[in-house]
Amino acid sequence: MKRIFKRKLYDRLLEWKHVQNGKTAILIEGARRVGKSTLVETFAKNEYESYILIDFNEASDDVKSLFKDLMNKDYIFLQLQAIYNVVLKERKSVIVFDEVQNCPLARQAIKYLVMDGRYDYIETGSLISIKKNTKDITLPSEEERVTLYPMDYEEFRWAMGDEASIPLLRTFYEKCLPLDKAHREKMRDFRLYMLVGGMPQAVNAYLETNNFSMVDLAKRSIIRIYQDDFQKLDPTGRLESLFMEIPSQLSQTNNRYKPYSVLGQVDDDKLMELMKNLEDSKTTLFSYHSNDPNVGMSLTKNISKYKIYCADTGLFVTLAFWDKEHTENVIYQKLLNDKLSTNLGYVYENMIAQMLATSGSKLFYYTWPKDATHNYEIDFLLSRGSKIYPIEVKSSGYNTHASLDAFCKKFSHIVDKRYLVYTKDLKKDRETLLLPVYMTPFL
Repeated sequence: MKRIFKRKLYDRLLEWKHVQNGKTAILIEGARRVGKSTLVETFAKNEYESYILIDFNEASDDVKSLFKDLMNKDYIFLQLQAIYNVVLKERKSVIVFDEVQNCPLARQAIKYLVMDGRYDYIETGSLISIKKNTKDITLPSEEERVTLYPMDYEEFRWAMGDEASIPLLRTFYEKCLPLDKAHREKMRDFRLYMLVGGMPQAVNAYLETNNFSMVDLAKRSIIRIYQDDFQKLDPTGRLESLFMEIPSQLSQTNNRYKPYSVLGQVDDDKLMELMKNLEDSKTTLFSYHSNDPNVGMSLTKNISKYKIYCADTGLFVTLAFWDKEHTENVIYQKLLNDKLSTNLGYVYENMIAQMLATSGSKLFYYTWPKDATHNYEIDFLLSRGSKIYPIEVKSSGYNTHASLDAFCKKFSHIVDKRYLVYTKDLKKDRETLLLPVYMTPFL
């Protein structure tokens, strides 16, 4: 049974439909298998009298050739209605261009179709900004862009049939209250999200089978799709290697991703191109080193010093155990019950990165020398108004937060609130708020 999961982006589409009323198209970007097509088709069914969905992964050459010549739009619309056996109604129908990167001419046509004004247009795309598919066309300015991420923690709880947890947690956060006896259960719920992740296919497998081996199979099939995509973009296999090595790079103590240790010698231009493709694929999240932590961190980011996270922590967990044919249920059970001995700091770090990015924050971190051999490191820096919120992540209980203290002393003029995100209950430690990981989305 294919479940339709409730997604927050649905409301954003509703807003676009009512406010723009046909004056722009909307493009939904995101990694493959993140739920774009399902969301858009559900929206088209619910909010319009009729719709045509053109999936450019499988559309015929006849359909694609319609967008070569836009002089006679009546002809185009009649052909589409005949081919898809759908009657379009003026201002009451929508045409969906699914996987539009596979038909650049259709993407270019958006400008003129929007000007025509008869119907609404929604596009979806993966690996969409990859240069080779858009280099010869004019990109439409009549196009809003939004990103669909894997299901966030609240969407995941909705899928589990739980509408109450997140609003309740928000209340505890706002009142700065510990959860006390409920904390252990909330941590277990949260670890379930870390393991299953937010890819609809994996969530569906969990709900159908309640078996982590089946969830793992679903995640492995998604990772293989990504591998195939990377192979098509870069037959040398280097792009795929960069992706597959994310967990091992993050688990090492270096404070950044070291591409040369993965690829060996590669010239700088080629490396820049590979990294751009990796970032554009939406399968990853890049966190850049801020050379001068301040409110405009994008201006001082170091583009050659970065960390790379998986856009979905569920996939990250499967990647971390990729050397096994499948990740045994026992590993999942131990992870779920917080009994696995490996240092899970890097899994939590990936999770925090995902939650911050999904909430709309750009990712930055900062390191500076402590002494000749050691560095201080702030895992994440959030810019809020004219101030900065530094965040340190700890996977276990906490003893100290030396980096956080040193950073706040060094940059006292711009630091407002400071957070240590960890796995224990909420509490204050002088100026530092110690926050359980499941409260990260409220920052």
